[in-house]
Amino acid sequence: MTLLALGLILWIAGHLFKRLAPDARAALGDRGRGLVTLALLAGVVLMVIGYRSTEGAFYWSRSPALVGINNLLMLISVYLFAAAGMKTAIARRLRHPMLTGVLLWSAAHLLVNGDTPSFLLFGGLGLWALAEIVVINRAGPWVPPAAKPAKFEAMAVVGTLIVYGAIAGLHYALGYPAFG
Repeated sequence: MTLLALGLILWIAGHLFKRLAPDARAALGDRGRGLVTLALLAGVVLMVIGYRSTEGAFYWSRSPALVGINNLLMLISVYLFAAAGMKTAIARRLRHPMLTGVLLWSAAHLLVNGDTPSFLLFGGLGLWALAEIVVINRAGPWVPPAAKPAKFEAMAVVGTLIVYGAIAGLHYALGYPAFG
């Protein structure tokens, strides 16, 4: 559980560093990017190793209904990531499509993983996304991105389906059946 918690701390600190300590981040200059990237990568590695090696109490397990809801939420979550990158119509209406996607991802995974390590990992990342939203909203007003051609909408949908399939395949390869 220690590695998992340390990974979460590195992830959260790396992401909030620029927003909570802008002068310290600016003082690091270009090498600050490398340090933050290294902290984020180390955080991800520690979260994965920590999650896979930690056992904890179980409070509920997956059911076919929860798996179905999880998969729908995951599809929407992956689309929100694509929409954020492509600046689609929803990204022009929703201030934080990527962080909203993280919140949906977190909730979806908590639905089907009712154990203590999952509470820490998925709940922790969900709380991080909420904290990011609050910090960003307090930083100033939002200017929606400019409209993009319709082909970007189609590219986001196709990209979503490809990435969703890859994520499901990776889950199966790691021993986590994504579809029940």
